[in-house]
Amino acid sequence: MTSKPPSLSRAEGRFEVSREQLFEEVWETPILHLAEKYAVSGSYLARVCTVLRVPRPPVGYWQKKAVGRAPRRPELPEAQPGDQQIWSKDRPLARPAREERGEERQKAGRGTARPAVNALLRGTKSQFLKTRKIDANEFLRPYKQLLPDIVTSAASLERALDLANGLYLALGKKGYPVRFAPPDQKLQRAKIEERETVRHDRKYGQYGHGTIWSPLRPTIAYLGAIPIGLVLTEMTERATMRYQNGKYVRESTLDRRQGRSILPSHSWTTEQDLPCGRFRLVAYSPHPGVEWQLSWQETSKRSLDRAFGEVIRKLEGSVEELKALMDAADYEAARKKREQELQWERWRREEDKRSEAKARSESLQQLSDIMADWTKALAVEMFFVEAEKRMQMVDGERRVHLETRLRLARSMLGDLDPLSFIEQWVSPEERYQRKFMDE
Repeated sequence: MTSKPPSLSRAEGRFEVSREQLFEEVWETPILHLAEKYAVSGSYLARVCTVLRVPRPPVGYWQKKAVGRAPRRPELPEAQPGDQQIWSKDRPLARPAREERGEERQKAGRGTARPAVNALLRGTKSQFLKTRKIDANEFLRPYKQLLPDIVTSAASLERALDLANGLYLALGKKGYPVRFAPPDQKLQRAKIEERETVRHDRKYGQYGHGTIWSPLRPTIAYLGAIPIGLVLTEMTERATMRYQNGKYVRESTLDRRQGRSILPSHSWTTEQDLPCGRFRLVAYSPHPGVEWQLSWQETSKRSLDRAFGEVIRKLEGSVEELKALMDAADYEAARKKREQELQWERWRREEDKRSEAKARSESLQQLSDIMADWTKALAVEMFFVEAEKRMQMVDGERRVHLETRLRLARSMLGDLDPLSFIEQWVSPEERYQRKFMDE
């Protein structure tokens, strides 16, 4: 049975198609014809199928089907954790899912090989360096937002990518793929603390007004069906900055031989939180309603990559806890939804009663006005009847003159038929139809 495409406004282009529905449609309708129904190109719809893991008919399928020789339709494979499962034109399309190849080596030339690079990180260095204008002491703020969740300065970018790559590959070897959150799932990025030492105040960036970059969608590690958000952030430390030669520089970097006595008179200092070159890894639950977060940070004595084994063990040990928290959050969300629906239902019923009462009140008011107008109309009609009766006693030119004026007077007053008033009346039922008749 052919699945009917959803109705949509071509102007708005808003609709949702599940992978199950799309699977049924692509095996019942050639993709070019189906693409026309959704107002997209055939190549784009093919890409949608790839992203949603929907198998398409092979080349020659429709010719074979026409003569009754079409191969058997395959089963729709189960969606994997992190797969996009709903396509909508008003949402971005996820990147096609790639098999994790943590052990793969990229060829760098004959007889040589480079270390493995996680698919999520390939080509990202150049994208991070395409940044908005920043101060030398600020975090990168790349224009592209669909990037791995890595917050770093330019000076520490290379190391940040190495740390992220090591972590993603280590997770991949354990069977835990790292992906961008699917655009059709409401996974949320947690609030991340970038300061190495938390203080009451925050003085990040020049004059304290810098903006820390965040990605378009969270970076997620899937431990089975459990999503865990990952953020790798360079930490900040409180530093004293001296204004010198039109810019702020770390006072600790000034030439120690330069004494304060020879500094310009207009030089002054301020404090800022600046990237320090040390990193913190934050693991959190992106599931709405779940407050859960773990963090690991490196010190001058211990590099963060030495903690990856501990990180994975801790995440594995948290799976059951996270599942319980997610189930509880889903239950609470469902309870609130039911409560909102009941509240909405009560409001609609109350509004229904108010609308009915308003319609009755307006109808009664109109009827009262009609009766008042009817009374006036009868008085006017009596006036003209009496005038016509008296006019019978007048002859000659005066009668002609009076008849002319009487006709003019009647024409100016319009229709004075009392029955026409009642025809204009709108009953309560004509004004509003009750939606809830069980009360």
